[in-house]
Amino acid sequence: MIVNTITEAKSKLSALIEKALTGEEIIIKKAGKPVAILIKYESHKVKREPGALKGQIEIADDFDELPSDIAGAFGME
Repeated sequence: MIVNTITEAKSKLSALIEKALTGEEIIIKKAGKPVAILIKYESHKVKREPGALKGQIEIADDFDELPSDIAGAFGME
């Protein structure tokens, strides 16, 4: 569905939202040019699990130490 003005979209917002909930895509125009699309919001389908990479990532023992050339560039040596 195409809505030709923002004023029209504002006056019919509730009806447009109902159409979007059924899966219809609503294109809103301003000055004859499409500027927005109103679609149904879909939440993330995959639930993230903390610790999914546990045991697969290693951090080097010297991770927090700056190499001497970089430390020197920052005046830390």
